[in-house]
Amino acid sequence: MAVFTEVGFDEADALVQRLGLGSLTELRGIEGGIENTNYFATTASGHYVLTLFERLGPQQLPYYLCLMKHLAARGLPVPEPVADPAIAPPAGHALSIPADAPCEFLHRVAGKPAALVQRLEGKSALAPTAAHCAELGRLLAHMHQAARDFPRLQPNLRGLAWWNDTAPVVLPHLDAPQAALLRGELAYQNHVAASSAYAALPRGPVHADLFRDNAMFSTESDAPRLTGVFDFYFAGTDTWLFDLAVCLNDWAIDLPTGRHDALRADALLAAYVTVRPLTGTERALLPAMLRAAALRFWISRLWDFHLPREASMLKAHDPTHFERVLRERSHPSAAPFSASAALGQPQAA
Repeated sequence: MAVFTEVGFDEADALVQRLGLGSLTELRGIEGGIENTNYFATTASGHYVLTLFERLGPQQLPYYLCLMKHLAARGLPVPEPVADPAIAPPAGHALSIPADAPCEFLHRVAGKPAALVQRLEGKSALAPTAAHCAELGRLLAHMHQAARDFPRLQPNLRGLAWWNDTAPVVLPHLDAPQAALLRGELAYQNHVAASSAYAALPRGPVHADLFRDNAMFSTESDAPRLTGVFDFYFAGTDTWLFDLAVCLNDWAIDLPTGRHDALRADALLAAYVTVRPLTGTERALLPAMLRAAALRFWISRLWDFHLPREASMLKAHDPTHFERVLRERSHPSAAPFSASAALGQPQAA
């Protein structure tokens, strides 16, 4: 999150009043992140997050916002977007509207497409324990199950096609060993994606960016309780295994070294498979998807770091972290988990 576009108090107040939320009492820019402009907005009726989309347009945004509404309607702890009452469908029909219908959750602020969503309660666990990872694993599996009947389709916009297009842009900024790693891993992932095994992987809507700072936990007790996940603006239709690998590459990684943390990985995987057991093909391709997830974020961080945009409070992430993760994941001796029991009994692919 960052502030690329300044939003005036009066303009934000006009939006929240039009949405029936009462008068705006506070508007505060949010520091961190690198994609969109974000503000905390407090009104007479509650606490919200106002997001202005700097790169995404009205063609892509309905997928993310309607997915959040879809998951929230099924009882999952995700921030529910606020609808414009002037174009909202009748009560009881929100989940049966055509996929190409106008999106009642998409607004316009300061000349940019925007959304207003409920602000989650809790605090991110930036140093997660195995118990935090188990909570996350269960929720991720429930999200995959709940999104099976989501009617909209949109590819993962930061998937393989984007990696292939972006790698030539960042290669001039790399030294020889880094360039060799990037070219070699990209060739490997193109090979995997062309295989029949990859084509057989279960897929559907995925979050694709569920890092530890995109989840919230209750602060009311010592036992972790996940209160919500947010920032769905990299979501898309992809393999559920890739989504799981993205989580493992953040929640179960030692940040200083990029090394695999077996205890946290086993906890996350064991909790996930209690809700949705993995197929045999998924088990076989998990190491490849761990490499794919590391490559995706290495490329995007290289792009943001070497080709930055101006923004108030913007701080690009260090790309060397995911270079370390990728080297660890692609090493011949690398193992994605230490206890096979964490994956449960394999199912037929």
